[in-house]
Amino acid sequence: MVNEVFFNSLIYCMVGLAVVVFVCLYFVTAGYGQFRTKEWGWSIDNKVAWVLMEAPAFLTMLAIWWWSGCPTMAPQIVLLGLFLLHYFQRSFIFPLLMSGKSKMPVTIMLSGVTFNIINGIMQGGALYWFPREAYQEGWSYLTHPAAIVGMVVFFLGMAVNLHSDHVIRHLRQPGDTRHYLPEKGMYRYVTSANYLGELIEWTGFAIIAGSLAAWVFVWWTAANLVPRAHAIHKKYRAEFGNEAMGDRKRIIPLLY
Repeated sequence: MVNEVFFNSLIYCMVGLAVVVFVCLYFVTAGYGQFRTKEWGWSIDNKVAWVLMEAPAFLTMLAIWWWSGCPTMAPQIVLLGLFLLHYFQRSFIFPLLMSGKSKMPVTIMLSGVTFNIINGIMQGGALYWFPREAYQEGWSYLTHPAAIVGMVVFFLGMAVNLHSDHVIRHLRQPGDTRHYLPEKGMYRYVTSANYLGELIEWTGFAIIAGSLAAWVFVWWTAANLVPRAHAIHKKYRAEFGNEAMGDRKRIIPLLY
């Protein structure tokens, strides 16, 4: 187990680093997906890259739980389950559902690996190394209004995220290479509905956890996805025009 002072310092450093990332990503669009270019260097198969990039979060959280003696306080187990549920889907199911032969730059993959390991340490540490005293309430903790609201928000966000990914995957028929504007589900309101779902999801997680580490994860999610949603929105507007775009926002309905 790490020193508590070091652990808290890590969390505060991640808060500051997220500010830098948030600003920088408005000027430099990360070169993966539809923004990949040769300038980002050597690339590997997208499916392999996603597994290698996302699995460390799953494995780090699981390892911390195991090395901590497999604590079984109800709030910890539920939060562990929610975290692992998301990352199991993102690491081992989502990549298998991908179509096409796209690639991801190794630099992007490695940056994702680094963040996911650090975030796994933050979330696992907050659950098992330095847990909130309130977790000792056991199952009654999960009956608090905040925890119930957080659970609803988490699964609402997961549903939006999964449905939005489904919409994106089915925009084109096999062999079709044209670009289409997604218009089903939450894409009627924002151009990055999948990112909206993930932001909602981790907000729900943070509401349940009530830890600084969980809220820092929300901040990091926003710092990474909000600027990218802006870039996608800008590209769609240039490609499809103002009339087709209508009054869709970037990532937050009615606001941004």
